[in-house]
Amino acid sequence: MDKETLQENLRQRWLDHPDRHPGIQWDEIVTRISAEILEALDWMEQTGGEPDILLLPDGQLLLVDCAPESPADRRSLCYDNLALEKRKKNKPAGSAVATATEHGVRLLTEEHYRHLQTVGEFDVKTSSWIETPEAIRTQGGALFCDRRYGHVFLYHNGADSYYANRGFRTYLMLGTI
Repeated sequence: MDKETLQENLRQRWLDHPDRHPGIQWDEIVTRISAEILEALDWMEQTGGEPDILLLPDGQLLLVDCAPESPADRRSLCYDNLALEKRKKNKPAGSAVATATEHGVRLLTEEHYRHLQTVGEFDVKTSSWIETPEAIRTQGGALFCDRRYGHVFLYHNGADSYYANRGFRTYLMLGTI
Protein backbone atom coordinates (compact mmCIF):
# COMPACT_ATOMS: atom_id res chain seq x y z
CA MET A 1 0.00 0.00 0.00
CA ASP A 2 1.17 3.53 -0.54
CA LYS A 3 1.84 5.95 2.31
CA GLU A 4 -1.31 8.01 1.77
CA THR A 5 -3.60 4.96 1.72
CA LEU A 6 -2.00 3.55 4.88
CA GLN A 7 -2.38 6.84 6.74
CA GLU A 8 -5.97 7.27 5.52
CA ASN A 9 -6.90 3.74 6.65
CA LEU A 10 -5.38 4.45 10.06
CA ARG A 11 -7.08 7.85 10.26
CA GLN A 12 -10.47 6.34 9.39
CA ARG A 13 -10.10 3.66 12.08
CA TRP A 14 -8.98 6.36 14.52
CA LEU A 15 -12.16 8.34 13.70
CA ASP A 16 -14.40 5.25 13.94
CA HIS A 17 -13.14 4.19 17.39
CA PRO A 18 -12.48 7.27 19.58
CA ASP A 19 -12.86 5.16 22.75
CA ARG A 20 -9.52 3.50 21.98
CA HIS A 21 -7.63 6.80 22.31
CA PRO A 22 -9.69 9.37 24.23
CA GLY A 23 -8.50 12.95 23.99
CA ILE A 24 -5.84 12.26 21.36
CA GLN A 25 -5.82 14.53 18.31
CA TRP A 26 -4.91 13.19 14.87
CA ASP A 27 -2.09 15.74 14.60
CA GLU A 28 -0.47 14.07 17.62
CA ILE A 29 -0.49 10.77 15.73
CA VAL A 30 0.55 11.74 12.22
CA THR A 31 3.74 13.46 13.38
CA ARG A 32 4.88 10.17 15.00
CA ILE A 33 4.54 8.06 11.86
CA SER A 34 8.02 7.46 10.44
CA ALA A 35 8.98 5.47 7.35
CA GLU A 36 9.83 2.52 9.62
CA ILE A 37 6.42 2.68 11.28
CA LEU A 38 4.73 2.89 7.87
CA GLU A 39 6.49 -0.28 6.78
CA ALA A 40 5.30 -2.14 9.88
CA LEU A 41 1.83 -0.61 9.53
CA ASP A 42 1.66 -1.90 5.96
CA TRP A 43 2.44 -5.44 7.15
CA MET A 44 -0.13 -5.16 9.96
CA GLU A 45 -2.76 -4.09 7.40
CA GLN A 46 -1.81 -6.69 4.81
CA THR A 47 -2.07 -9.54 7.34
CA GLY A 48 -5.50 -8.48 8.60
CA GLY A 49 -4.53 -6.80 11.87
CA GLU A 50 -6.75 -3.72 11.41
CA PRO A 51 -4.28 -1.54 13.35
CA ASP A 52 -5.51 1.42 15.36
CA ILE A 53 -4.17 3.76 18.02
CA LEU A 54 -4.53 2.61 21.64
CA LEU A 55 -3.87 4.89 24.59
CA LEU A 56 -2.85 3.06 27.75
CA PRO A 57 -3.69 4.45 31.23
CA ASP A 58 -0.01 5.34 31.81
CA GLY A 59 0.05 7.55 28.69
CA GLN A 60 1.75 5.10 26.34
CA LEU A 61 0.51 5.52 22.80
CA LEU A 62 0.55 2.27 20.80
CA LEU A 63 -0.30 1.19 17.29
CA VAL A 64 -2.13 -2.12 17.95
CA ASP A 65 -3.88 -4.85 15.97
CA CYS A 66 -7.58 -4.32 16.64
CA ALA A 67 -9.13 -6.93 14.33
CA PRO A 68 -12.07 -8.63 16.07
CA GLU A 69 -10.29 -12.00 15.89
CA SER A 70 -6.62 -12.88 15.85
CA PRO A 71 -5.54 -12.18 12.24
CA ALA A 72 -6.11 -15.23 10.01
CA ASP A 73 -2.83 -14.70 8.17
CA ARG A 74 -0.95 -15.04 11.47
CA ARG A 75 -2.38 -18.28 12.82
CA SER A 76 -1.08 -21.84 13.09
CA LEU A 77 2.35 -20.74 14.30
CA CYS A 78 4.25 -21.91 17.36
CA TYR A 79 5.50 -19.31 19.83
CA ASP A 80 9.16 -18.77 18.84
CA ASN A 81 11.96 -20.24 16.73
CA LEU A 82 13.42 -22.21 19.63
CA ALA A 83 10.10 -24.06 19.90
CA LEU A 84 9.96 -24.46 16.12
CA GLU A 85 13.45 -26.01 16.05
CA LYS A 86 12.61 -28.43 18.87
CA ARG A 87 9.46 -29.67 17.18
CA LYS A 88 10.25 -32.89 15.34
CA LYS A 89 6.91 -33.77 13.71
CA ASN A 90 4.24 -31.70 11.99
CA LYS A 91 6.17 -28.45 12.19
CA PRO A 92 4.18 -25.27 11.61
CA ALA A 93 5.24 -22.82 8.90
CA GLY A 94 6.96 -20.56 11.42
CA SER A 95 6.75 -18.82 14.76
CA ALA A 96 4.89 -15.81 16.09
CA VAL A 97 7.91 -14.09 17.67
CA ALA A 98 10.13 -14.48 14.60
CA THR A 99 7.40 -13.28 12.25
CA ALA A 100 6.71 -10.22 14.41
CA THR A 101 10.41 -9.41 14.75
CA GLU A 102 10.94 -9.76 11.01
CA HIS A 103 8.31 -7.08 10.44
CA GLY A 104 9.47 -4.67 13.14
CA VAL A 105 6.64 -5.25 15.61
CA ARG A 106 6.23 -7.03 18.95
CA LEU A 107 3.66 -9.36 20.46
CA LEU A 108 1.27 -7.71 22.90
CA THR A 109 2.08 -8.03 26.57
CA GLU A 110 -0.54 -9.25 29.02
CA GLU A 111 -1.05 -5.63 30.13
CA HIS A 112 -1.59 -4.47 26.54
CA TYR A 113 -3.95 -7.34 25.82
CA ARG A 114 -6.07 -6.73 28.90
CA HIS A 115 -6.30 -3.02 28.15
CA LEU A 116 -7.31 -3.71 24.54
CA GLN A 117 -10.18 -5.79 25.92
CA THR A 118 -11.49 -2.76 27.85
CA VAL A 119 -12.27 -0.93 24.58
CA GLY A 120 -13.96 -3.83 22.77
CA GLU A 121 -14.41 -7.56 22.63
CA PHE A 122 -11.56 -9.31 20.85
CA ASP A 123 -10.69 -12.99 20.33
CA VAL A 124 -14.11 -14.40 21.22
CA LYS A 125 -13.53 -17.26 18.73
CA THR A 126 -9.73 -17.23 18.49
CA SER A 127 -6.79 -16.78 20.84
CA SER A 128 -3.53 -14.84 20.62
CA TRP A 129 0.00 -15.60 21.75
CA ILE A 130 1.34 -12.83 24.01
CA GLU A 131 4.83 -11.89 25.14
CA THR A 132 5.93 -14.57 27.59
CA PRO A 133 8.19 -13.94 30.60
CA GLU A 134 11.59 -15.61 30.31
CA ALA A 135 11.00 -17.64 33.49
CA ILE A 136 8.08 -19.40 31.78
CA ARG A 137 9.73 -19.61 28.39
CA THR A 138 12.90 -21.30 29.71
CA GLN A 139 10.69 -24.11 31.02
CA GLY A 140 9.18 -24.68 27.57
CA GLY A 141 5.95 -22.77 28.08
CA ALA A 142 4.35 -19.78 26.42
CA LEU A 143 1.29 -17.64 27.21
CA PHE A 144 -1.81 -16.84 25.21
CA CYS A 145 -5.08 -15.03 25.88
CA ASP A 146 -8.64 -14.93 24.66
CA ARG A 147 -12.06 -13.68 25.69
CA ARG A 148 -14.81 -16.14 26.60
CA TYR A 149 -17.99 -15.74 28.66
CA GLY A 150 -17.38 -11.99 28.93
CA HIS A 151 -14.02 -12.56 30.67
CA VAL A 152 -10.40 -12.28 29.52
CA PHE A 153 -8.43 -15.45 30.15
CA LEU A 154 -4.67 -15.98 30.35
CA TYR A 155 -3.49 -19.51 29.58
CA HIS A 156 -0.27 -21.45 29.10
CA ASN A 157 0.71 -24.04 26.55
CA GLY A 158 3.88 -25.64 25.29
CA ALA A 159 5.66 -23.06 23.13
CA ASP A 160 5.85 -25.60 20.31
CA SER A 161 2.07 -26.00 20.10
CA TYR A 162 0.06 -24.39 17.33
CA TYR A 163 -3.60 -24.29 16.45
CA ALA A 164 -5.69 -23.07 13.54
CA ASN A 165 -7.51 -20.63 15.80
CA ARG A 166 -4.44 -19.24 17.63
CA GLY A 167 -2.53 -16.34 16.14
CA PHE A 168 -0.89 -13.25 17.51
CA ARG A 169 -1.54 -9.54 17.85
CA THR A 170 1.21 -6.96 17.56
CA TYR A 171 2.04 -3.43 18.57
CA LEU A 172 4.42 -0.58 17.93
CA MET A 173 5.25 2.05 20.53
CA LEU A 174 4.50 5.58 19.30
CA GLY A 175 5.68 7.29 22.49
CA THR A 176 3.92 8.73 25.51
CA ILE A 177 1.44 11.55 25.92
